[in-house]
Amino acid sequence: MTRIAAIAQAEFRIALRNRWVAIAVAMMALFALVLSAAGSAPTGALGADRLSVTVASLTSLAVYLVPLVALLMAFDAIAGEVERGTLPLMLTYPLSRPELLAGKALAHLLTLALALAVGYGIAAAAAFYGDPRAATGLPALARLYWTSLLLGGTFLGIGYALSALARRPGAAAGLAIALWLVLIVLYDLGLLAAVVADNGGYFTTDIFPWLLLANPADAFRLYNLAASEATAAAAGIGGAARSIPLWQSLGAIALWPLLAFALAVAALRRLTP
Repeated sequence: MTRIAAIAQAEFRIALRNRWVAIAVAMMALFALVLSAAGSAPTGALGADRLSVTVASLTSLAVYLVPLVALLMAFDAIAGEVERGTLPLMLTYPLSRPELLAGKALAHLLTLALALAVGYGIAAAAAFYGDPRAATGLPALARLYWTSLLLGGTFLGIGYALSALARRPGAAAGLAIALWLVLIVLYDLGLLAAVVADNGGYFTTDIFPWLLLANPADAFRLYNLAASEATAAAAGIGGAARSIPLWQSLGAIALWPLLAFALAVAALRRLTP
């Protein structure tokens, strides 16, 4: 634990020097403030408190922004060490490769936790200012916070694996952006096209739910929408969220960070600096 803490401390200082903490906090604060103002319009029609409706909007924000921030922090974690020649030096110390990754992940998760706390805190403050019933939505906000950290941890692990496989920061950055585009944007578009073509057949009823759980971003969105009182505010996937058992989506978002970290460890062990 001492070795992991030392790596985490050093990585957090690097994040401060590279202004990753400031960038992540500013991005979350800006988008959360915009959504807290624009996403509260359906409050009266849904009969829900303003914070619950804002959480539904923040869920859609987190699906896009949290994986992107995590991948941008992680793509250089291994490839950058290889390019600078510091990875062989680090591995000469009594430090295992899983411990190295754990230290980096701890620092990056702390950075992400600070950004999420600021962004979601601003959204909550705006909701409390406009609605005295907003305290009802605090459990949903807390649930969104820790599931966002799990989602971020998943994409941090995937980013480390890509960084180890690419060996060069430029190639790792390209792979990270391509992966974000596929999993966050194109994946759902492909599923939507398949559902429309299937027209309520076997794919829609039996295969489609499992494909949603196979994507960590979709599992995150399903769990938060299914557990929220304001699922109608996110009208695209609300039906799917209500049809898939809550424990399945929760199990998926809890399992994905472990799988991603195991993948990163396997990729780093194959890397010969």
